[in-house]
Amino acid sequence: MSEVTMEEVLAELATRKDEFQQQRYVPRDFIDRLKQLGIYRASTPAKFGGNPLPPAEFLRLIERISTVDGSTGWVASFGSSLIYLAALPLDTQAELYSGGPDVAFAGGLFPVQPAPATETGFRVDGRWKFASGCMGADILGVGIPGDESTGGKPRTALLRPEQVEIVQEWDVVGMRGTGSFDLVVRDVEVPREWTFIRGGAPMVDEPLYRYPTIAYAAQVLAIVGAGVARAALDHAREVGAGYTGVTGAPKLADRGYYRTGYADAEAALRSARAWFYEVSHEVWDTVVSGDEATDEQNAQLRLSSAHLAKTSSEVVSKLVEISGTAPIYSTHPLRGLQGDALVPKQHAFLGPAIHDAAGAVLMGQPPTSPGFR
Repeated sequence: MSEVTMEEVLAELATRKDEFQQQRYVPRDFIDRLKQLGIYRASTPAKFGGNPLPPAEFLRLIERISTVDGSTGWVASFGSSLIYLAALPLDTQAELYSGGPDVAFAGGLFPVQPAPATETGFRVDGRWKFASGCMGADILGVGIPGDESTGGKPRTALLRPEQVEIVQEWDVVGMRGTGSFDLVVRDVEVPREWTFIRGGAPMVDEPLYRYPTIAYAAQVLAIVGAGVARAALDHAREVGAGYTGVTGAPKLADRGYYRTGYADAEAALRSARAWFYEVSHEVWDTVVSGDEATDEQNAQLRLSSAHLAKTSSEVVSKLVEISGTAPIYSTHPLRGLQGDALVPKQHAFLGPAIHDAAGAVLMGQPPTSPGFR
């Protein structure tokens, strides 16, 4: 596979992001470009030829992509999701990576659909939502019920793209280009060894798979919002220096409320982002040393992610508020960025319930949210 630089890929993305928005998904040829950057081997086990990155290093890559286009950053963020697949039997993983370590995985896990057990696996039939990145995926997952052996946690059943129908229903105000379409499966038997518990015990003993799995999944989504907020701040600074309203009032940068609002937004994003990365580095050092991340560290990861997603959305909304009449037009750049920044904040991994669950853990109580760890 030929090498490309991040700068080359981002330059191409800048010219194609409108295309992705219009067709509502990132196409396979651009997924291949992301593969060339190593995005889809960043959570593949080293024993299968991968280059598993420390979470903070991967998160910085996603942040850079998201600053150019949030939808593509969102799709690229699922390059982290092979950490889930480390819970598969080792023989299954060997087969999965037999064609190479660059595997794009997408899943529509909810609503969990009944899957009667067979002698060798599960009979899968149903429809699932929010399969972000499914149009360029090499392997797809759908949610099926767990049982006593999973502790009640649902399983994910893996299928090849040819076994799945993709229904392109995705009409949203933010992250329009993520291709978060529905998956439909009709009466397919999936072997038990091609199912796993999301967040289940990994079969691979490498540091990345000791990092809290669900917390990492929340982090990769939160950092997309931060990249979008950075794009909004960059736009506001550039436009503020030259924009004069139709009334002939001073340009935005000459107005005290604009300068103050911009500065407050810059400070808020940088502060939330710094805490987010600080916690990630701390937990990584813990697992690299051979220790398990503590419940409090997991809570800090979850809380800093939810806080970053919320702050990022608030930053973009603040910039819209102080930018005069220009953002009332549907084609204004801040309007699209506002929709994109809203999506991470609304995700179940990053919503208000996470603050309650994290607060409970930090006060020595059990988490109040299921699947918190």
